[in-house]
Amino acid sequence: MLRLMTAGESHGPAVMAILEGLPAGIPVTQAAIDHQLARRQTGYGRGSRMQIEHDRAEVLGGIRFGRSLGSPVALLIRNRDHANWQDQMAVWGEPPPSYQPVTRPRPGHADLAGLIKYAAVDVRDILERASARETAARVAAGAVARRLLEELDIGLCSQITAVGGVAADPAALDWPQGDVPAYLAWQDTVDRTPLRCSCPAASQEMVRAIDHAGAAGHSLGGAFEVRSSPLPPGLGSHTQWDRRLDAALGAALLSIQAIKAVAIGDALAQSFEPGSRAHDGIALEGGRLVRTTNRAGGLEGGISNGEPLVVTCYMKPIATQRQPLDTVDLAAWSPAAAVTERADICAVPAAAVVAEAMVAITLASAALVKFGGDSLSEVRRNLRGYLADWPAGLRGFGPGASP
Repeated sequence: MLRLMTAGESHGPAVMAILEGLPAGIPVTQAAIDHQLARRQTGYGRGSRMQIEHDRAEVLGGIRFGRSLGSPVALLIRNRDHANWQDQMAVWGEPPPSYQPVTRPRPGHADLAGLIKYAAVDVRDILERASARETAARVAAGAVARRLLEELDIGLCSQITAVGGVAADPAALDWPQGDVPAYLAWQDTVDRTPLRCSCPAASQEMVRAIDHAGAAGHSLGGAFEVRSSPLPPGLGSHTQWDRRLDAALGAALLSIQAIKAVAIGDALAQSFEPGSRAHDGIALEGGRLVRTTNRAGGLEGGISNGEPLVVTCYMKPIATQRQPLDTVDLAAWSPAAAVTERADICAVPAAAVVAEAMVAITLASAALVKFGGDSLSEVRRNLRGYLADWPAGLRGFGPGASP
């Protein structure tokens, strides 16, 4: 299985990631990692910091001559804005004369809860690490994990489905079909739209909503979907709570800053419907088992069932407001306006890219638990043998199927 750890502060020298457990032999390119980092920085509604940072990953270990070694992959992304914060974020010495502690915590952020937990007196000790800048490290690691998935013929994609009070009609949204190249081509096309939404009418309304919120000094949240191509059946397990794939995905996605809810498949609609309309029928088609629908989003009983994964994430508006909310100045112990940090109006498009990374890491980890192997060739061989054992496979996973 894979293990991800990240480190670094928002205005420190860098953010970094270590991805442990990756098999040897996976082809990885600098361009593949940096492409995902660039996607995270785009999207209508992003703030001015995206004009400062031009993220590029430095690989410090685990890859040689463009292939993984089987050892931990170490990635570093430098913070260009650190040049403007060297005094305030110095590692050694005493605070400079210009030092001003942050004492006005923002409602909705980790500021106050973290300050109490860690007995801090300066909110910056908390907000620097709680910042979503940390997700750049996740995206870099996720770019490596998704290369493993692509070698196993698993593609990932995402798009925005709602911003603020504007929601796209699901029937008007386009989604990719086919192999990994088809998913990559579809995503490239959708990424060229302002909000990574395949419905032009909804995208235009979302842009207007962001403009209106920005003029009023507000921030906006929204929703997005992450989907995969059909997964090999059998990832995850029903046998223990912490081995369920839906539980692992929920934990990974809810760990993303400002993500407050996750739904798999048609979970929200299903909760209001009778069971007769909530589940996916099983049928035979040309001698193969197929599902008549995919309302379960590709997971049943904590296990992938051979259908595409469908996950929807719901993101609250980010906590920093250009028109700050009421708080208390902890130094003066009096009412005050919350501190204002440079921030986005809407970060939903960026969050979708981070979610892709977390889904990639989670699925890659589940695939390694199921199929094992210290090298890519061994993992592929184990997957082929597993699929060949099916007397009648699920859609796309019958005898003779290969990753």
